[in-house]
Amino acid sequence: MTIPPVAQTIGLLILSNVFMTFAWYGHLKHLANKAWYVAAIVSWGIALFEYLLQVPANRIGHSALSLAQLKILQEVITLSVFVPFSLLYMHEKLNWNYLAAGICLLGAVFFIFRS
Repeated sequence: MTIPPVAQTIGLLILSNVFMTFAWYGHLKHLANKAWYVAAIVSWGIALFEYLLQVPANRIGHSALSLAQLKILQEVITLSVFVPFSLLYMHEKLNWNYLAAGICLLGAVFFIFRS
């Protein structure tokens, strides 16, 4: 069974975004008392895994999607990973801005993917 390119892209981008989110924001929880350059080095190490997933995801995705569609897909996945991370891992409070941002992204998806 062959996995369609868009499904491969979505799976790789979800995994990539998990690494990216931890690289960009995880240090705020675990390395807050360390020098910024320590956090930067740790984040860079985590981001390597993000790039090892993101680059193939974009190459595969671009075989089936336009660049604009690929970018909007990336942004939707980013927010879909970031919101649970923010709420569950970083214990941020939920507010209406999350819903408003999600609605804006749905509008972006609608306009970029319509024929």
